[in-house]
Amino acid sequence: MLEALIFDLDGTLADTEELHRRAFNQAFLEFGLGWDWGLDLYAELLQVSGGAERIARYIDRLEHSAADKTRLRRLVPSLHRAKTRIYGELVADAQLIARPGVRRLIGEARAAGLRIGIAATSVSASVLPLLIAALGAELAAGVSAVVSADQVARRKPAPDLYELLLATLRVSAGDAVAFEDSANGLAAAKAAGLYTVVTPSRWTIGQGFDGADLLLDSLEDVDVARVQRLLGEAHAAA
Repeated sequence: MLEALIFDLDGTLADTEELHRRAFNQAFLEFGLGWDWGLDLYAELLQVSGGAERIARYIDRLEHSAADKTRLRRLVPSLHRAKTRIYGELVADAQLIARPGVRRLIGEARAAGLRIGIAATSVSASVLPLLIAALGAELAAGVSAVVSADQVARRKPAPDLYELLLATLRVSAGDAVAFEDSANGLAAAKAAGLYTVVTPSRWTIGQGFDGADLLLDSLEDVDVARVQRLLGEAHAAA
């Protein structure tokens, strides 16, 4: 029985990655690093979950001495805090729009008495402003539970975010459906035992989604009845 819909935040609920990319680059400017993450490079770095981890992976790729890389790695926490602050400012100023079909589906789910969960790879401070900007205050207030990356030991593709969210929602994995846009998110949701619908974004379209239960361009043609039917068919086939 379908009891909950669980959404990844960045990329699935709203296309926020360009704001993240700009925030990273502005933080690098503040620190006088001379780094600039272009579109292709950022799409590649998105295969790493977590902003701080993304910066660390980038440092590993640099053709610097070991001593210089060690010095740069010490900057990662401060860099990421600056990036988070800048991102919050950008979200407040931007006219964010939820991806097609998302607001309608969440509204239908709430009307049907389903719980809504958010599994965010962003840190907690970024989540509420983004939810309000993308969904509006009324829909955002209807979200039943949010779990952020700084609340778990391991980021996606580990299942920790989803496992904690399921426990918080008090829903079993078999009674929920996850919506993701990335290969890491798909792996995390499937490892937690969730039926998973993937709608790739422009940033993740080239990733592999072979394990997805359903792969779609968007959620425009998805309603609660279809999600319920697909979950029932999956249980019957298991």
